[in-house]
Amino acid sequence: MATARSETGYFAQTEINWDKLDKTKFYVVGAGIFTGLTVGLYPISVVKTRMQVTTKDSLEKSAYAVIRGLLKTEGVPGLYRGFGTVITGAIPARVIFMTALETTKVTAFKIVEPFKLSEPTKAAIANGIAGMTASLCSQGVFVPIDVISQRLMVQGYSGHASYNGGLDVTRKILKQDGIRGLYRGFGLSVMTYSPSSAVWWASYGSSQRAVWSLLGHGNDDKGSVPSQGTIVLVQGAGGIFAGAAASLITTPLDTIKTRLQVMGHEKRPSTREVIKTLIAEDGWKGFYKGIGPRFFSMSAWGTSMILAYEYLKRICAQDL
Repeated sequence: MATARSETGYFAQTEINWDKLDKTKFYVVGAGIFTGLTVGLYPISVVKTRMQVTTKDSLEKSAYAVIRGLLKTEGVPGLYRGFGTVITGAIPARVIFMTALETTKVTAFKIVEPFKLSEPTKAAIANGIAGMTASLCSQGVFVPIDVISQRLMVQGYSGHASYNGGLDVTRKILKQDGIRGLYRGFGLSVMTYSPSSAVWWASYGSSQRAVWSLLGHGNDDKGSVPSQGTIVLVQGAGGIFAGAAASLITTPLDTIKTRLQVMGHEKRPSTREVIKTLIAEDGWKGFYKGIGPRFFSMSAWGTSMILAYEYLKRICAQDL
């Protein structure tokens, strides 16, 4: 297994760095793997989004009620509203994200290396910086896709407009608001996803090292390299912890952002009005609407994504 130059000691034996990857294979195989994951986990995003736009008059307020309503009226296709739009935009967005993540992580580790910090702390700082940078770089592609797909997810639901696909949504947004309409909630998206990405990757990196330390593996090179099964279990545990931490911290901003992005032109509220409405209808717990599906989504997606991502890096590693 290839080792990472930005890592030192034992941890270099369990992680693969950017300079060791076959980039072409990494991008091509990665596109296929992450498309498959999106197919499996996409319905959770639809349910979460619908729950976040419910009002006090909505009949479907629980995840179960939303799923039952979708299946009753539209069948399984209802759980994949906006899927085509997401897949179309996800490939370039992920290419940008993964490239920025890996290259920034290398630099960040080099920056923190001189400081006398514990391995979990170094990993939290370097991974957090890399996660935030990657998110910032990919938002230009991700936000328009998010706006379009979320409108398709909630169309005809709780008073929201109906559309004839992603192109129809795009045409109507451009007609009403111009290009700015596709970047509605951009500031909140940056405020939501960048900290979320930073928290996720920081939690993932630090929790991995904490687990390895608990298993008796320190900073030196002594001891045998763990089995692939052990590495996968530790990475999976890190993904669950990271998803839980990120969802708890960023759900309030995600709820506000979602409401801003799905509202039509004729009833467009300000951020302050969205906040006031949430508090008036449900109190402070309104900011955590959809926390169940979001928690499950981020944990399930995070764990699946990181296991697939680390597997992708292993099969794309070059023996230099």
